[in-house]
Amino acid sequence: MANDVLRIRDREFQSRLIVGTGKYADARQMVEAHEASGADMVTVAVRRVNLTDRTKGSLLDHIDTKKYFILPNTAGCYSAEEAVRAARLAREVGLSNWVKLEVIGDQETLFPDNQELIKATEILVREGFVVMPYTNDDLITARRLIDAGAAAIMPLGAPIGSGLGIQNLTNLRIMREKITSVPLIVDAGVGTASDATLAMEIGSDAVLMNSGIALAQDPVAMASAMKHAVIAGRQAFLAGRMERKLYASASSPLEGVVR
Repeated sequence: MANDVLRIRDREFQSRLIVGTGKYADARQMVEAHEASGADMVTVAVRRVNLTDRTKGSLLDHIDTKKYFILPNTAGCYSAEEAVRAARLAREVGLSNWVKLEVIGDQETLFPDNQELIKATEILVREGFVVMPYTNDDLITARRLIDAGAAAIMPLGAPIGSGLGIQNLTNLRIMREKITSVPLIVDAGVGTASDATLAMEIGSDAVLMNSGIALAQDPVAMASAMKHAVIAGRQAFLAGRMERKLYASASSPLEGVVR
């Protein structure tokens, strides 16, 4: 496990847990949760932070960029044009040329608009961005995003912020089997530690979450739980689970037992 790092393009990350910055009670709680999570990548919504006026406070003031890699995201964008503009702004102010690309197609469900997502991916890849698109659990869309140059694929486990856990396990397993050229990162829907463990046990390369930690009754304690859940799930995947059997099998051998 010591050398089992998450590789995305030219970077390596020690933690396979990626965390967000929204919905915390205050900045102090966010900082403590990030610390407890053990994450080394933090995603920040470009449209929801002050990036241009340095005379005013910003969420970024509370994130140690020497400790955490900042992954800008285009949350709140409803077209390829909006998302591309947000990504360019993040790069122009020196934040990063990496982007978690979100192009939402429905305001109520926050499901992605995959056509616009592919379009935005193609544009940003041509401009030198490292693009990590948030998409649904559709293998064909994932393949098209990879063809467009995506550096990772981030399928939802359940609707954003729902906390429902992994609702599409079969589709995610198929995606894991078929997608081998880039990391597969489960994004959205994780509500508690067992959800994160399950995502990792099926072979996901990482898990991204925000609400599952920030909206817990004790976000800092939940961040710690998520850290250990991701580690445990990864270890279980690498170890390989036992074969499932329909009938019982004695734990202690019966050969040689005197009856």
